[in-house]
Amino acid sequence: MQIILLSGGSGKRLWPLSNNARSKQFLPLLQTPSGEVESMVQRVVRQIGESRLSGKITIATNSSQHDIIINQLGDNVDIVTEPERRDTFPAIALASGYLSMAKECSNDEVVVIMPCDPYTETEYFDVIADMVAAVERNEADMVLMGITPTYPSTKFGYVVPVAEDCGKSVLRVKRFTEKPDTKRAEELLAEGAFWNGGVFAFRLGYMVDILEKYIKAASFVELRNRYGELPKISFDYEVAEKAESVAVVPFNGKWKDLGTWNSLTEELSSTAIGNALLGEQAENTHVINELGIPVFCNGVKDIVVAGSPDGILVCGKECSENIKNYVDNLSPRPMYEERRWGSYRVLDSTNYSDGYMSLTKVLHLKSGRYISYQIHEHRQEVWTVVDGEGIVVLDGVISNVSRGDVLTIKRGQKHAIKAVTDLQIVEVQMGDSLVEEDIRRFDWEW
Repeated sequence: MQIILLSGGSGKRLWPLSNNARSKQFLPLLQTPSGEVESMVQRVVRQIGESRLSGKITIATNSSQHDIIINQLGDNVDIVTEPERRDTFPAIALASGYLSMAKECSNDEVVVIMPCDPYTETEYFDVIADMVAAVERNEADMVLMGITPTYPSTKFGYVVPVAEDCGKSVLRVKRFTEKPDTKRAEELLAEGAFWNGGVFAFRLGYMVDILEKYIKAASFVELRNRYGELPKISFDYEVAEKAESVAVVPFNGKWKDLGTWNSLTEELSSTAIGNALLGEQAENTHVINELGIPVFCNGVKDIVVAGSPDGILVCGKECSENIKNYVDNLSPRPMYEERRWGSYRVLDSTNYSDGYMSLTKVLHLKSGRYISYQIHEHRQEVWTVVDGEGIVVLDGVISNVSRGDVLTIKRGQKHAIKAVTDLQIVEVQMGDSLVEEDIRRFDWEW
């Protein structure tokens, strides 16, 4: 069995902690059974490992999330990145092609598609195992999970089962209905409809046959290079709703989409996270602060306060669903990112009247990790080592660095650094274009 986790998102719904490089599934805000913190994706991967699912995990994502996945999950998962952002059908088709061509999985192998960030419980994964078993028994070409609705939601699609199958563990699907209005949602509940939980199981060959209607590639590299030929459409529209043989397995347990501050704060273990303090007159208020400066709240009710290098949010919880409609122009660039070598935080960004720019960051490199051997065409950099020890390469010359050392890296100068211990560096970039894309990488063997 193979498991494909879908990881996308624009990072708007939980702004300012989330951004284009750190969507909601990567925020380390949930408590583990041992009392530590974990992100939504870390929680789901942990739960899969603790369940009776034994499949290898592949994450289908976009290139901006590649490094943060490695940073949070290590080398325990495979990653397939889209060459460009499209929709769930091309993303799933690409990941299926990867399993078929790059991993050489059998067409008979069962594949499970699921989101990487549901907030759920052990029984959820038991239902997935039942879905796999149903595919193996050839009960349907495709089996999906149906979430038992708790109210007539207008946010989810619905799956209507065949009425005669009521009470069975696996039900044939009569039809799909996309996000309805409230009146129609109430009618669907009366018909015994389920929410579409976005979890699907099928044999790999089923998806490969659909993929080859659009692209017949000789290799995964060719498939990825021709990714733009796949239609930009959701998996539900392109595959699930066109399937002639489809069934649903109900899930009756706890299931939440932690996609708003209101829903997320309901599952947090503390009302104050980070450098924050609540007074005795603060009621149903949560503060999540990633900034160094303290935040104090008192005499307020039903609000969420969130602070990060990207900005500060003060919002009534009942209004938190609408944040994404406002944040497009608030943060011109991500001010915090996790990379495979660690993370960085932007301290200052300044544009001068003559077009010159400066950008100041704090870099945190994990012990044993390194920044690749690279050059920049449009900027120079000054590195000040404030803690830890490392090895620096400048134009092929190797030297050791530690606290207090300062290095100037000129435009076009090849450079790399490896952390011997955890390493903290203040980096000041100066030039006429300060963008992450101003990088040319070269090979270097440590």
